[in-house]
Amino acid sequence: MPVPTSVKQLLETQNVSYNVTDNVIDNVTDSVTDSIADNVSTTPAAGGIRHHAHMRRAGAAKSMILQDKHGRVQVLIPADCMLDLNAVNRQLDRQLSAIGGADLRSFFDKHELESIPALPKLAGLPSLVDRRLLEPEELLLDSGMSNQLLALKQAAFQQTLSDANICDIAVPLADLEPDLARQGSGGDDESQIGKAVTTFTNLRIKQRLEETLELPPLPETAQRIIKLRVDPNADISDLANIVETDPSLAAQVVSWAASPYYSAPGKIKSIHDAIVRVLGFDMVLNLALGLALGRTLNMPKDGPQGVTPYWKKAVYTAATVEALISAIPREHRPSFGMAYLAGLLNNFGYLILAEVFPPHFSAICRHVEANPHVHHQAIERHLIEITREQLASWLMDLWNMPAEVTVALRYQNDPDYAGEHNEYAKLVHMAQLLLRQQGIGSGPIQAVPPHLYSYLQLDSEQVAAAIGGIMASSEELNSIASQMGG
Repeated sequence: MPVPTSVKQLLETQNVSYNVTDNVIDNVTDSVTDSIADNVSTTPAAGGIRHHAHMRRAGAAKSMILQDKHGRVQVLIPADCMLDLNAVNRQLDRQLSAIGGADLRSFFDKHELESIPALPKLAGLPSLVDRRLLEPEELLLDSGMSNQLLALKQAAFQQTLSDANICDIAVPLADLEPDLARQGSGGDDESQIGKAVTTFTNLRIKQRLEETLELPPLPETAQRIIKLRVDPNADISDLANIVETDPSLAAQVVSWAASPYYSAPGKIKSIHDAIVRVLGFDMVLNLALGLALGRTLNMPKDGPQGVTPYWKKAVYTAATVEALISAIPREHRPSFGMAYLAGLLNNFGYLILAEVFPPHFSAICRHVEANPHVHHQAIERHLIEITREQLASWLMDLWNMPAEVTVALRYQNDPDYAGEHNEYAKLVHMAQLLLRQQGIGSGPIQAVPPHLYSYLQLDSEQVAAAIGGIMASSEELNSIASQMGG
């Protein structure tokens, strides 16, 4: 495919010498993704563009467009860096944020592009260029087409920089990687959370962190369900009685069971019916627990534009975990209920983040919008020094939730975590990577690490079939999510 006309004209006007090279998306082109592409109609990612992690190599550059009431600005940074939106706004004394949604699609349509070319003065916009891009001898630039890159020598790149503002506006992602030695046990999370609370909020640490944060206690319904879980004599009637005491929760469980996704014969008339005929005891117990916890915190109103809504991501992740476990040989399967619950609560830390750090939550959202190639953990470490995963696992532990769930939430983004219950974290991690390839969730699109297949006793064909089935059921899953508030 030829270089976009607008890009070609810009390069020729500046007499810039360049080569075109294939954009090898080497960490997404595994057999699973190929199988999905062949069999499933994928959902476009937020803003109508898929953001891959393949550009994170030396000499690669990315570009973003920001805007405020004064107009638009283009920024160029190394692909292995995060755009520091605060640094941009300090540099220009403005309040810029990333364009997205309809604005981004309109820009692409107008200039016949699939992505934002990493060339200064695109569409005549004023440009900021991170100083690190002046270091490599050769650069690989986004061309505006998803399947090709522009290769420029440093001297040629500098020909494009006339009138560009050269400054420091990026943070290397390597600087935002977790301290794995300290992260191994997770034991330091509470002290890190306490430090962040005193640094980034007006709250003062009391004798106990939970007293400082004033987070809600574990809901009564959830407390009763947890007690029921450890009762060897518990039966269907006990569970039905607990759920039925909460009319809203009962209605959600019944509607879930009645969804076409489960193809239940006949009408679902009661919680007892939902348990016996459709979902089963373990499923309803964990579904009710997940729904009860999800309602304890308010849904933030100022989320990132274009990001999958909370309940939609929860429903899809839980369903994908369910599909993956069903493909694991029975003798190797972890607890279905625990894994399903972990999938349903995978983004619970997002709600805590909004509750505890409201001013900084807005800044996190704006950075997520401006850095679609960066995982939210790096952004959160940069802005508040802790992550939503740390917050979620700490609160789960405080509420005496099962260790399997606490571990899954804490290490869901670490495929190499090898501690106890790591299989639950790996299942949630795999589910999220697969869904991100389909435009569900946010962050860079990556392939599932090969070692996860063997560790979880899965093969690529099974996984392709599992995620294919999920996406084929998107209408039913979207309906469930909308009932949950998504």
